[in-house]
Formats: sequence, C-alpha cells, structure tokens
Amino acid sequence: MDFEVWAPQRRRVRVSVDGTEREMEPTAVGWWHATADSAGPGSDYVFLLDDDAEPLPDPRSAWQPNGVHTASRVYDHDAFGWTDQAWTGRPLAGSVVYELHIGTITAGGTFDTAIERLDHLVELGVDLIEVMPVNAVDGPRNWGYDGVGWYAVTENYGGPDGFKRFVDACHRRNLGVVLDVVHNHLGPSGAYLDRFAPYFAGSNIWGPSLNLDGPGSDEVRRYVVDNVVMWLRDYHLDGLRLDAVHALVDRRATHLLEELAREVDALAAHLRRPLSLIAESDLNDPVIVTPRAAGGYGLAAQWDDDIHHCLHATLTGERQGYYADFGSLQGLARTLRGAFFHDGRWSSFRDRSHGRPVDTERLPGSAFVAYLQNHDQVGNRATGDRISATLSPGLLGCAAALVLCSPYTPMIFMGEEWGAATPFRFFSHMPEPALRDVIRRGRYEEFTHHGWGEADVPDPNDERTFLRSKLDWTERDTEPHATVLRTYRDLIALRRSRPELSDPRLDELAVDVDELARTVVVRRGGLRVVVNLGAHPTTIPLDGEPAALLLTSSDATAAPDGVLLDREAFAVVELAPRRAHHDSDDRG
Repeated sequence: MDFEVWAPQRRRVRVSVDGTEREMEPTAVGWWHATADSAGPGSDYVFLLDDDAEPLPDPRSAWQPNGVHTASRVYDHDAFGWTDQAWTGRPLAGSVVYELHIGTITAGGTFDTAIERLDHLVELGVDLIEVMPVNAVDGPRNWGYDGVGWYAVTENYGGPDGFKRFVDACHRRNLGVVLDVVHNHLGPSGAYLDRFAPYFAGSNIWGPSLNLDGPGSDEVRRYVVDNVVMWLRDYHLDGLRLDAVHALVDRRATHLLEELAREVDALAAHLRRPLSLIAESDLNDPVIVTPRAAGGYGLAAQWDDDIHHCLHATLTGERQGYYADFGSLQGLARTLRGAFFHDGRWSSFRDRSHGRPVDTERLPGSAFVAYLQNHDQVGNRATGDRISATLSPGLLGCAAALVLCSPYTPMIFMGEEWGAATPFRFFSHMPEPALRDVIRRGRYEEFTHHGWGEADVPDPNDERTFLRSKLDWTERDTEPHATVLRTYRDLIALRRSRPELSDPRLDELAVDVDELARTVVVRRGGLRVVVNLGAHPTTIPLDGEPAALLLTSSDATAAPDGVLLDREAFAVVELAPRRAHHDSDDRG
C-alpha cells in the first residue's frame, strides 16, 4: 500500500512500517511518497523527518490505538458493516437537537454504553444528536477540545469502529448525528503538526492557530477540508458543529467557512441526503448563515448565545461577566424576534459595539440554534452547576417552552430534559504533571475574575470531577425530575404536531412582555405561548380569537378575556378554539 505525508521543508523523510524503514520520495508541492507492498489494515507505521530518530504519528492518522504519541495504525474505512443503507438523513430545519458527551452520558462512558440510552432520546422526540468532540486526545478523559489527532477517534470511547457502531445505531432509530469538531487550535499535548509543515501562523487563547492565508496555506486548508469531508463521508455523519470559528484567522477572498460549505454541499448532492454545518461564533455576524448567492458563507446554522444569555439572566437574576447587558424582558423579546441582542449595540463586557442585525425577512430562525443550556454555559461555570440547581420546576418549564416553541432550532443539553441534579464540570487529565498544574492554575485564575475563590472550583485533573459529571439516570423516575421530563416530552410533541411552532419565519413572530408582571406572550400563528416568570399568579389578557392557546400552568383557568397563570404549576395545555357567539351551548 501507499504512504504519503506533506513535509515541504524537510530534506529527507522516511516511513517505518511494522518495524521496516523505507525512504520516501519527494513528489509535487512538498509531498513525500513510499510504497510498502506487505502493509495493509492493522499495520503500524511512523514517520521520521530529516535525520531525527524520533518517530512521529501520521498527521492524517485514522487510528491511534495506543495513544497520540505512538505509532499510527492503518485503518480500512470500507471494512465496517454498515446497516443504514436506507437512511435518508435529517435536515436541521424543523429538528430538535440533543447535545451529549460520550464519556459522561453513561457510567460506562463508551460509544457502546451510549447506544443503550438512544431509546430514551427517541421517546423524548429529538431528531439530531450532537456529540462533543471524539477525536484523539492525550490522556484518559477530556471534554474533547484538546484533541490533536483530528482524523482519529479516541480509544477512550471505543475507537473508530465504536463510533461507527454508535452512528449506525442512531440511524436505525431515525436519529441523525452531528459531531463537534475543533479546527481553531490544537491541544497542549501530542501535537506534532508543526514538525511536518507550516500548519500554524500565530496563536489564540487556546493554542496555536492554523495558517489559513500565509505561505503554504493551500495544503493547510486542504487538511481541514479533507477532514470535514472524511467525517461526513466515512462516518456517515449528518452534520458537523465547527468550534469557535471566530478564532479562524483568514484574510483570503474566499473564507475557509465558505470553502467548507461549498465542499459539504457538493458531498450532500452526491450522497443524496442533507448535510449540515453549524458554526459556533462569537461575532454575531449573520454572514455565516447567509446564503452564498446573497454574499454569505452559506452554512446551515450557528449557535446563538444571545438567546441563552437573555434567558439565563432573566430567569436567574445573574448579571456578572458577560451577563451584564442582559436580563430585561424587553431585551428578551427583542432577541427572540431578531436572534441577536448585540446587533450593533454597545456591549459593556467587550467595551465596544458588537454584532450586526439579522435580516428577519430573509433569514429563517432555523439558521440559529437556541438553547437554555449547553456544555459551555454549564461547564464553564466554576462548579459546573446546571440552571436546574437554581430554578424551580415551574420556571424550568417556562424556559423550555420559550426555547422549544420558538422559530429557532432548539437544542437540549444532556440531562436538561429531566432537570438533572448532577453537575457538568470542566475536566481533563494530561499525562505531564507540569501541564496539569498549568491547567489547574489557569482554571482558578479564570474564575477569580468572576468572584469565585479557589475553594469553589473543582480541580479539573481530579478523577472525581469527571465522575461527578456523569448523569444519574435513576433521577428520571423521581420527582420533580419526572414532571420536568414529561413537560419536555409534551412540548416536543406539540412542536411536532403544530406547524405554527416549527415555522422558522422570524417576520411572522411577535412577542409581548409585561416587565412589571414578568409575563411573556409569544405569538405563533394562531397559538399563544404564555409564560409567567414572576413570583405571583397573574392574569394575562388574550386579544383577538386565537385558534388555540398554549398554556404553561397546570391549574390555569380560562376567563372570557384572559387566562390565569401560576409559574409554579407548569404543564403543557392546549385549549380548544373559542366558539363564536352564535354557537349553541351543546356543541362540542
């Protein structure tokens, strides 16, 4: 078989296959090539650069069975026995997304044990599972954002075959799979790309940043594009979430994101099923999801932190850090209507104006992923406490209604659907003690600025920090968790049954708020989504003749001109249409 590697600045490159060393021959544009007739799937190999005797794994390795510092192993993607030939995919628009971390979704923490919980997600009603990064990382546990083997699946969860079994099992249950991938930096341990070629140009707050527009950047960009295509094609994925794209420095006329979107659209046409790219961006710039025909990059969607910040600050009263500008119901209403709170407005956290407006007549709400919780907004709190540790079940239901009945693509973070009591904390474990100390000190210093002391912040290297982040599935059947779970199921079922609730048209949305009474009314066609966020029961007037009313109070009683709501008695109730004045009393 053939072995290739890009090393344009090296005078000599060798490949050692199963212990036999071979000289490689230079080819075009800095690539090196060698053939080993005896090699095949299962063969171990490493590269040696110039006269350096240190063996290095393949930058495009698909399998690192013994860790990121050791030999790569040849992996045959065609050997896996897929059973999803009838799978036609899941579009992002109209779907409900569920984010999870393989290592903590179950006690076993593997792809195979995660499969055991897929039926729960089917019963919940979700359509797409978004998996936090699974690429090769140094150490036995990690969130995944310290990955260094971008083409390989970590053995911590079961390796490449394990991930394929998971995806195949999801497709058998009509669940799509989106994978979170990281191209904005490399982890601090096991990163060897810079030994081979000019992959990096500068750095960002997380580590070295890719060379996307300097000398040699054509091959660097191809490295990313091929990686994206590999995940979607070889692992049968339905989409990718691109981590922190605002950290991708690219001054070319065609931005890398646009290039990726073009490649993915071409692959989707070939596979004849929808493929979605979802960006995480701090820029509040709708150009990311604006169609390419209209001058945008053409991605399917982007995460929308502003909706989360509005909900979190409104519900909890927190105003520290980046929550300083949020918390008013007027701000919540404006953001629900227009996707971004900071749409060119002043940001006190950034000490400057930020973002630009969304064209609500042209861009659909489905292009923005909305959530009450996600791994960042829970795990990047000092103690990893969920919002369920602060809010009552009634308020959790109100918040869920605002997300799941919005025109946006709703996302649920694992365990949120039953108000999980377990935290989700930041954890990692690098082999080098000095590096572990750097991570620990950095975590402590970060939270000092937010008013937390060292005693409040769990040690990210401690195995107990990781173990306490695992979900406790026995909670689901106990109160108040069972009630919260029932509410989420009912809301998702209602979203599926009523086209008004999955309608992504932002210009069809209206939101009314009463700051004093702390009530919110979201108008979705003939439906009214009504929530009371205040401390006391209140009557909300209803105007016009709505076809139906979605209530968020189990003991609400309808009056001729309004409805009484109590936030602590939450349930999903759909009232029958009001009868016209000429209807007789005995008509049903």
